[in-house]
Amino acid sequence: MKFGLLMPGQGAQAVGMGADFAACSPAARSLFEQADEVLGLSLSKICFEGPIEELTRTDIAQPAIYTCSLAALAAWEEKHGAIEATAAAGLSLGEYTALAATGSLEFADGLRLVRLRGAAMQEASEAKPSGMTSVMGLDQPALESLCAAVAEETGAICQVANLNSPGQIVVSGENAALDVFDVRAKEAGARRALRLQVAGAFHSEVMRPAADKLQAALDEVEFKSAQCPVWQNATATASTEPSELKANLAAQLTAPVRWQESFAAMAAEAGETPFLEPAPGRVLAGLARKIAGEAKVLNLHEATALDTLLTESEA
Repeated sequence: MKFGLLMPGQGAQAVGMGADFAACSPAARSLFEQADEVLGLSLSKICFEGPIEELTRTDIAQPAIYTCSLAALAAWEEKHGAIEATAAAGLSLGEYTALAATGSLEFADGLRLVRLRGAAMQEASEAKPSGMTSVMGLDQPALESLCAAVAEETGAICQVANLNSPGQIVVSGENAALDVFDVRAKEAGARRALRLQVAGAFHSEVMRPAADKLQAALDEVEFKSAQCPVWQNATATASTEPSELKANLAAQLTAPVRWQESFAAMAAEAGETPFLEPAPGRVLAGLARKIAGEAKVLNLHEATALDTLLTESEA
């Protein structure tokens, strides 16, 4: 089967994720077992049984989602044969999953990187209290101008962080800046400015210490050419070249996630080829409908879909 691959990011986690794939697929189960061994903790037990408080910790959620997504793909390939990926992308953390799925990263190397990434992001968040606000009803130029004004007023970091879909943009910043920004956004006409339940200001300069730690770790890992173009969050461009893929992973932590732009370009190139979003969650299928409603996105969110998606893909 030919698919474009869309890999979930942090926030898609839920207790029980991946358990059904591990129960029905030796290939999926093997990946969870390998993850437990590599990390030296029972990641599989946390995924399957929780508690949710532990699963949502940044240093646990990131390797958990990475492993679950790749386990779902392993279960698919065990049942139906290899996927011929035509393009791939992942939302933030999911970019690592996309690189592993397309052969640029070894599973264990990617797992160690996302564990370190999550821990470094958590540490940076604790060092500088910060967060993220989801905004609806203001466009990117208006929000960039507003962020600049708030940063100047407060002397604190305030940046556009996620360009997810038309009308949905996320801003990151230090708490002192976001307290002002949330008020100013509504005054400027935003329909909603909702503070998110996240550890810190991801994809902003608050994450600079984490980006530096991640860069040092990336320098020690061998990347290979990806088997298909991988669209990268920081640039909204595709590459298969190892050094470029690696460089943009480091840039990603402090740069905006340009998901809307990336998926719009992917959908335009895909033609009739469907996209596949593996577990956990269905977030990217929802964003796809807002960005390019004509694109077909199939969701491999649970093991029962292993028996139904082929029919859906031919519909």
